[in-house]
Amino acid sequence: MSITAILIDDEANNLDNLRRLLTQYCPEVTVIATAMDAAAGKQLITTLHPELVFLDIQMPGTSGLQLLQQLPRHDFQLIFVTAYDHYGIQAVKFAAVDYLLKPISTTELQEAVRKAILRHGEKRRNTQLENLLQLLERQPYKDEHRIALTTLKETRFLYTRQIIRCESDNNYCYFFLDNGEKLLVSKPIYEFEPLLKDYGFIRCHQSHLINKQFVRSWMREDGGYLLLNNGDTVPVSRSKKEAVLQALGF
Repeated sequence: MSITAILIDDEANNLDNLRRLLTQYCPEVTVIATAMDAAAGKQLITTLHPELVFLDIQMPGTSGLQLLQQLPRHDFQLIFVTAYDHYGIQAVKFAAVDYLLKPISTTELQEAVRKAILRHGEKRRNTQLENLLQLLERQPYKDEHRIALTTLKETRFLYTRQIIRCESDNNYCYFFLDNGEKLLVSKPIYEFEPLLKDYGFIRCHQSHLINKQFVRSWMREDGGYLLLNNGDTVPVSRSKKEAVLQALGF
């Protein structure tokens, strides 16, 4: 299956390199146009209706994120391309939108294209992109933010306030929800710590991340552990004990 694409990046050499990589490693992608700023990119997207857009996040003037907010429709698959692992990436990761860091890995490029073609072929709504746009619009209202969690069967969108805790299982992570559900997510716990730390989550142990609003009490026995509202007990490592107690106000 083939897919049409537009590339948007403010540096010509980046556009040339991405086009070359797609030609060599992703022949199923047909590049129909390129743009070097947000205004030109917006015009191309609205007139050519690409099935896939490769978009640089940080561009002079209008950023890639701002460009998305200006578009009247979002009926395309999206892959962000950026040289910065911090600028805008937290929101992108929170929404589980695909992104590539420069210099681009051919393996990661092929995987991102494979997923984009799969979603396009199944005519799925771009729910990750919709969630990202809602996240950007509601930045001051963190209680209304939904994080996208990818399981083996689906991508679930959950408000952060629904998550009681996370527990590591090697390269996977269990999410325990306030309705009693337990989700297995195919990413390690360390990827979620920076995403959730601004939402009241605390890394209390190498294998545990907890939402402090669900902490009932600090138990001093057996070296100390946390008792949560749902009855779960969570260990606190010796190295994190002082920071955890301070964060909880104990």
